Amino acid sequence: MKRNIFTIAATGLLLSSCGIYNHYKPVQEVPDQLYGEQPAATDDTASIADKSWNELFTDPHLAALIKRGLANNTDYLAAQQRVKEAEATLLSAKLAYLPSFALAPQGTVSSFDNHKATQTYTLPVTASWELDIFGKLRNAKQQAKALYAQSQDYRQAVRTQLIAGIANTYYTLLMLDAQLAISQEAETSWKESARSTRALMAAGQANEAAASQMEAAALSVSASVLDLKEQINQVKNSLSLLLAETPHDFQRGSLNGMQLPEQLATGIPVDLLSRRPDVRAAERSLERAFYATSQARASFYPSVVLSGSAGWTNSAGGYIVNPGQFIASAVGSLTQPLFARGQLVGQLKIAKAQQEEARLSFEQTLLNAGVEVNEALEQCQTARAKSLLFDQQVEALRKAYRSTSLLMEHGTTTYLEVLTAQQSLLNAQLTQAANRFAEIQGVVNLYSALGGGAE
Repeated sequence: MKRNIFTIAATGLLLSSCGIYNHYKPVQEVPDQLYGEQPAATDDTASIADKSWNELFTDPHLAALIKRGLANNTDYLAAQQRVKEAEATLLSAKLAYLPSFALAPQGTVSSFDNHKATQTYTLPVTASWELDIFGKLRNAKQQAKALYAQSQDYRQAVRTQLIAGIANTYYTLLMLDAQLAISQEAETSWKESARSTRALMAAGQANEAAASQMEAAALSVSASVLDLKEQINQVKNSLSLLLAETPHDFQRGSLNGMQLPEQLATGIPVDLLSRRPDVRAAERSLERAFYATSQARASFYPSVVLSGSAGWTNSAGGYIVNPGQFIASAVGSLTQPLFARGQLVGQLKIAKAQQEEARLSFEQTLLNAGVEVNEALEQCQTARAKSLLFDQQVEALRKAYRSTSLLMEHGTTTYLEVLTAQQSLLNAQLTQAANRFAEIQGVVNLYSALGGGAE
């Protein structure tokens, strides 16, 4: 009997090592021109995503905020717990290869035809071991491995998004600070213009319409100052939520003082397969679906289980032995599915369809990543190209405002020209600050799109 059991076990181990199931082959290629037709890269392999986040974001205030966010953000902490859950699942799948043991003591008291009651007992330790001949357990373990790796990718994706979210929110705050300073300066200037117009009206060089228009324009700027203060408060609250903190003020630098890399290297597109976490996670889903299909296919094959027990009993045969004697048994069983009402066929078809869905989802995730890189790169390049134009525009409008103000004082131009010059200058200055933010945001988004911020 023992010889037969060992023969079954040896045959199972031999078959399970003969490559009866296929291994998943990772994706090695990406579509041509994934980043677009003209990616801006300094060389073939260098990428801005190779930098750690504290190398890219050198502002000490921002660095402190990112550290706090990584320590306290609830989404990131929850993602870490998902990794622990997947790790436990993987451990369970690995232990499935080992035999299971259980202590199953039994005791009975019986009496026949009013005779003296007899007491019997059995103290066995039972064992069961399923041989993984056709890869059922191995496919389950590979699925658990993919799930564990996917949970790590998810954690990295949350980390990357958190870093980019804190940076973008912080730079939004700096942009609003800059726009508030511009608006407050304009508010002071427009109030002075309104007073000057009133003085000119008193001197007979302007009329009531001019004075009223100037005052209305100054009041409009004052209202915009209040709007900006409200927006700053809202952004502060958003930043507090990212840090898992209650609303409060933040120390911060200035928009014009921010220094970011001049060279926007994207590296080669195939790097997204290993660097960008959501792309990796999508491929892990494809890998899990692949092994799920293999597991569904393996369900058509028989399963071999070895089981046995050993222990003590005082009941052997039809008589009572006291004290108890040692007893052992071993059984080998094979189960071959014959008819399962189409369930096995249906499960295989479902697994194949889910694998195809996972493949399409992976391809779409990869294409989405390429689009994000292209858009972030274009955003930054466009903002940098417009920066010089805005500088020149602001300088030209500042000269126009000074000239029209002087001409109005000497009565050679109307208040409408001064009002138009003031409004144009203010809009250009606000747009200039917004364009600077767009440039910085493009760098942050590019860093995130390339999968930067890895641990």
